[in-house]
Amino acid sequence: MTRTDQPTTAARRPAAARQRSGGRARAGYRRGHRSPLASVALHLTLIVASLAAVAPVAWVVLTSFKPNSAALSTEHLGALTVQNYRDVLDQGFGHWMLNSVVIAAGTMIFGVFIAATAGYAVSRMRFPGSRPLMWLFLIVQMFPVAVLIVPLFVLLKNLHLLNNPLGLILVYATTAVPFCAWMLKGYFDGIPIAIDEAGRIDGLSPFGTFWRLIVPLARPGLAVTAFYTFLTSWGEVAYASQFLQSPDKYTLPVGMQTFVNEYVDEWGPLAAGAVLIIVPAAVVFFLVQRHLVSGLTAGAAKS
Repeated sequence: MTRTDQPTTAARRPAAARQRSGGRARAGYRRGHRSPLASVALHLTLIVASLAAVAPVAWVVLTSFKPNSAALSTEHLGALTVQNYRDVLDQGFGHWMLNSVVIAAGTMIFGVFIAATAGYAVSRMRFPGSRPLMWLFLIVQMFPVAVLIVPLFVLLKNLHLLNNPLGLILVYATTAVPFCAWMLKGYFDGIPIAIDEAGRIDGLSPFGTFWRLIVPLARPGLAVTAFYTFLTSWGEVAYASQFLQSPDKYTLPVGMQTFVNEYVDEWGPLAAGAVLIIVPAAVVFFLVQRHLVSGLTAGAAKS
């Protein structure tokens, strides 16, 4: 009699468990269900937040097409012109753009390479000072830009790299590498060590294993760090305005300062230049956007 009751009891337990779990799921759904009024309030909040984010960009775009004399007024909205873009292109914008592209590309390549090798070394190798090295990266990030301008200026002057794009690339790389190394170290921690061991069995050197096996697997993390280093140098003003002293070496942010200063206020050309500056950054974003979410979440989860 006891043997007959055991299967019956065992068969009843899953059913009871399913009923309890189903009840919890239904209760959870009721708790998460929004009322129509709450849904309307949420959508209105999102619409207002979206308009607040888009309004400054729309104002800059509209100002770029307005005559410079009416750039800050709400009138003459019908008298739109492209003269501001012509003025910007005639005042050396193309040369500034070329300088910015060279410096941003150099910073991106050099910074990502240094950060990737440093992050991989700390993730895979055990050597004296590996942990203090990562903490040192964090300490370096704590110093504000204003504190570092004078020592970096003296250092570049002694190295004869003042007013030189290479010097600015090295400065930008020093500001981007600490954050990128931390992020890539966390990403490399998520790649199985068995892949490294398989590379060594096949006769690859440590760098060959890193370059041929790990780098292709770390493309999402590399895309995030590449985008970060590009933006770090693309829109930076403080270092560039101090370390670039001749107009032919100006980058876009420094060159745009010539439109609005204590003597002139050409808001129309400045807005037109701002619109043109956004284009390369948007292009880089669209090229790496499919890797951004996975790279950011992986680095954050493993760091």
